[in-house]
Amino acid sequence: MKEELKRIRVYLMTGVSYMIPIVVIGGVLIAFSIALSGVEAGKGANVTNPMLVNMLNIGVAAFSMMVPVLAGFIAYAIADRPGIAPGLVGGVLAGNVKAGFLGGIIAGFIAGYIARWIKGWKVPKQLKPVMPIFVIPILTSLAVGGLMIYVIGTPISNLMTAMTDWLKAMSMGNAVVLALIMGAMIAFDMGGPVNKVAFMFGAAMISEGVFTVMGPVAVAICVPPLGMGLATLLAPNKYTETEKDAGYGALAMGMIGITEGAIPFAAGDPLKVIPSIMFGSAIGAAVAAIGKVGDHAPHGGPIVLPVVDNRLMFIIAVLVGVTVTAFVVNYLKKPVTGEISGDNSFSA
Repeated sequence: MKEELKRIRVYLMTGVSYMIPIVVIGGVLIAFSIALSGVEAGKGANVTNPMLVNMLNIGVAAFSMMVPVLAGFIAYAIADRPGIAPGLVGGVLAGNVKAGFLGGIIAGFIAGYIARWIKGWKVPKQLKPVMPIFVIPILTSLAVGGLMIYVIGTPISNLMTAMTDWLKAMSMGNAVVLALIMGAMIAFDMGGPVNKVAFMFGAAMISEGVFTVMGPVAVAICVPPLGMGLATLLAPNKYTETEKDAGYGALAMGMIGITEGAIPFAAGDPLKVIPSIMFGSAIGAAVAAIGKVGDHAPHGGPIVLPVVDNRLMFIIAVLVGVTVTAFVVNYLKKPVTGEISGDNSFSA
């Protein structure tokens, strides 16, 4: 069992190691384009300069590859090259059904294990040359696609509707409790379906003239990447060289309100990272609610300061959330004993 868990860790880190450059390209280019353009009340990021629009589009294109690359190379680590194509397909479908990076991880493991199983089939000699380029990718992609569309997609859609209704009901009650819940939701899947429900709810309240819901959300949005970036600086011995490099990118993304900057850390060590960032974002959002922080733009992070009500409390809330995240995750993590290579040495 211990050996299998070690293998799963290697599979995950293989996907993460290939994904990190994609996250950095997308996140930093999007961050620069927004930082140089600014945000507007009621509109959010307002990128109009043609060069900055092109920079933004390049960043968005890179970001769109993030989950497919994660899934594709998890599958590659498990099944070698025949796993790449179905893993990529599964990752794209995870995005289509709004399953986020967690859905991409599931797709990658499903694709990898199915492809490896099919690789083990005893087939006639004549079929062996076409197995890795025809039979394995097609059969595996059909299996992964069916599971993502029919088994995973529908429950996620139903869950999003239920969560939206729940938040509407909660908004009639205690603002701090609502902020705690929304802060945890924002951090849970960092741009995935749960995150989107909380974000869209906060944005919808802006159109109704209620800015104190988006305020805590704006704080929670930037806490995961800033917290993880700070964590790598405070305890570098608990992170691989690749993760430390990703920490700098996460700091840049956090300043612009790109929660996805924390995904490489969450994908590599979800059981320690996700609870830590959820706790930090929830606390930060609660502090913002207590301070009656309002945000007039459907965006988050320090970049929205020009359109924030009660800016001092916004800054305090961010600092509290980031500090809590960094200290909690570093308390949970152990020092790295050896760099994880991210290869597929455990492949069948």
